[in-house]
Amino acid sequence: MNNSSLPLVLVTHTLPDGWLGMLKDRCQLVIGPEDANLISKNLETNLHKAEGLFTLLTITIDQELLSKAPNLKVISNMAVGVDNIDLAACTSRGIPVGNTPGVLTDGTADLTMAILLSAARRLFEANLDAREGRWKTWSPTGWLGKDLREATLGIVGMGKIGSAVAERAKGFGMKIIFSDPNPRQEIATRLGAQRVPFEDVLQLSDFISLHIPLTEDTRNLIDEMALQSMKPSAILVNTARGQIIDPNALLQALTNGWIAGAALDVTDPEPLPPDHPLYELPNCLIMPHIGSATWNTRRAMAERASENLLAGLEGRRLPYCVNPEVYQV
Repeated sequence: MNNSSLPLVLVTHTLPDGWLGMLKDRCQLVIGPEDANLISKNLETNLHKAEGLFTLLTITIDQELLSKAPNLKVISNMAVGVDNIDLAACTSRGIPVGNTPGVLTDGTADLTMAILLSAARRLFEANLDAREGRWKTWSPTGWLGKDLREATLGIVGMGKIGSAVAERAKGFGMKIIFSDPNPRQEIATRLGAQRVPFEDVLQLSDFISLHIPLTEDTRNLIDEMALQSMKPSAILVNTARGQIIDPNALLQALTNGWIAGAALDVTDPEPLPPDHPLYELPNCLIMPHIGSATWNTRRAMAERASENLLAGLEGRRLPYCVNPEVYQV
């Protein structure tokens, strides 16, 4: 619906039909391309009159962009993480920022277990060998992997997603330890998960799975020292944010045998260039950030982001606001 009396909303990416249904008749929509890492030209020319911004985490929202959007009332990020947005700048301008927690918990937890299993059983390497003719016959010692039952899973971050991973891992008979200053303790207790210092997670785990937000404290948390603290037989799994792991240190760890393998749904940088040396390693499984990539999950994320956007346009408190202090400014 093209009605100039309706608020102008910029949507940074083209989304499937129906995902923005609740916005169609309540906003003027200007929509960017399907794949974008920058604000597209057609959106940039409309920034000065935009009242709402519906964005994905691949778009950086910084001081420079905000200065071009003096009429902006709300930013809605179709993601849980908001490290692509300068929250302090938004708050100082009185702009509430929304995210989409909760709806992607199961999808991300499922993907975590999928790539953990793939790395444990060396599926990437085995599939590659089969495709390239190195599978000659059944071999009793071919592509031997790791058992999950009785293995120790160390979870860094026992929030919603970390807890959902723990529930799934428990079904495989894994022992669970975790580090988190503010865990979902009721779930941890029910699962028999033991809270330990971060250093113990590194040293005791057969598998380590990361489920923490990206902050200045967690950036490069998994560095050379952390990787050398892990078991040589350990497998590192990351479905959180790529910058939590130092990529150069990880390359050294996988090349020199500090750890046995890694399974990554997120990388630094993202996307990882096709000539990056991590792709050459048979013990490194890399996915293109598909943790929430199910039809139901992504549509639910779009709908939750739309709810936040409409609330902000109408002057209501966002249902899922990451800078609630904006309402006290």
